[in-house]
Amino acid sequence: MSSGPGAASAPAPDPHDSPPASDPLPRKSSMFSSLKVRNYRLFFMGQVVSNIGTWMQRIAQDWLVLSLTGSSAAVGITTALQFLPMLLFGLYGGVLVDRLRKRPALLVTQSSMALTAIALAVLTLTGHVQVWHVYVAAFAVGLATVVDNPARQSFVSELVGPGQLQNAVSLNSANFQSARLVGPAVAGLLITGVGTGYAFLFNGLSFIAPLTGLLLMRARELHVVERAPRGKGQLREGVRYVTGRPELIWPIVLVGFVGTFAFNFPVYLSAFADDVFHAGAGAYSMFNTLMAVGSVVGALLAARRGTARLRLLIVAAMAFGALEILAATTPTLWMFALLMIPLGLFGMTVNVTTNTSIQMSTDPAMRGRVMALYMMIFLGGSPVGAPIVGWITDTYGARIGLAAGGAVAALAAAVIGLILARVGNLRLSVGWHGGHPRVRFVPREQEALAPAA
Repeated sequence: MSSGPGAASAPAPDPHDSPPASDPLPRKSSMFSSLKVRNYRLFFMGQVVSNIGTWMQRIAQDWLVLSLTGSSAAVGITTALQFLPMLLFGLYGGVLVDRLRKRPALLVTQSSMALTAIALAVLTLTGHVQVWHVYVAAFAVGLATVVDNPARQSFVSELVGPGQLQNAVSLNSANFQSARLVGPAVAGLLITGVGTGYAFLFNGLSFIAPLTGLLLMRARELHVVERAPRGKGQLREGVRYVTGRPELIWPIVLVGFVGTFAFNFPVYLSAFADDVFHAGAGAYSMFNTLMAVGSVVGALLAARRGTARLRLLIVAAMAFGALEILAATTPTLWMFALLMIPLGLFGMTVNVTTNTSIQMSTDPAMRGRVMALYMMIFLGGSPVGAPIVGWITDTYGARIGLAAGGAVAALAAAVIGLILARVGNLRLSVGWHGGHPRVRFVPREQEALAPAA
């Protein structure tokens, strides 16, 4: 993979340029190999604590809005406001990240999110909180995320280098989802025991851990990445870079559909807990916790894989959509809850596979802009999708809302899989192997030679 600025116009050949069915076989690696790097270990440990607080705030925020308004659409508006800045300013954040040093930028963004959480905690604990306060706090966190998200994503390559990037990205996801096992459970106890304000307070204080880790890092051990110079046209350059490479643009389009319509779990799960099963905050926390179990398994399996395969992304997205449709039809709370585990596994597979394949196929000087575009589409789609699915859920019921989101994800995966196959000059092959039917994409040349063989 080329490292010079000119790679945007003439990228070097990359193993990920190949289409899904012709990807090389993955290389197995140690599941925790990147933790041997001291700087990454500090980063990882700080994120463990902070991620628990983040999940606690997510649960508390959604439940606070629902209790203040009684509306799933209001929960959707909160989600929309949190991700609206990414939709509006995400690409500009990527340009800044490519120019700035990542560690100082993260010190600023993490500090601002800590102060926002503490302010919301004070309002809630003193009994003065109103729904518009939550809206403002969500929007403020979203503004910080515009820079924080692409900075954290691209900073990983500076911590571990290209050789450990796949493993480190996967462990980051496992870290985030492992915190999802603890955060919702603790949030549920706090909400039912002492109130939502303490969840916000814990989140604010949890940022001490990543800030300390960033300050303790050894700058001389960071992998040097050339920063983009200040200049005109850098935003357009980043967009052209992505749109000119099918292995980048189509996975981003796919996660756009999935993120906009199928990943709106704050809307779906709160509605199922409150309106369908009438089980309260405890069930909502349990749904999130069980989904995190599957997500951790998916992330750890990804850490064992040496290469992100695009065909795995397509299959995982189709399975994820199908499972959402199945979950929407389940008659009992426990059946619905158990389906959260495979939903989490396939959802995390979509997330990690897309993230890793994009990072490893991108020139380092362009990585901030490319990751910002990816995060803008994946997370920024929520301002569009959350109010829509919230309205569908309020109007037609939670089951219809969840089934519609799953149908969009499955259909998008099928269509984009066919597009990638066509771009890669592949065709569908149906046959038998070892006494079992096998369906796969193969190069057209291979299929054409098969009868002669």
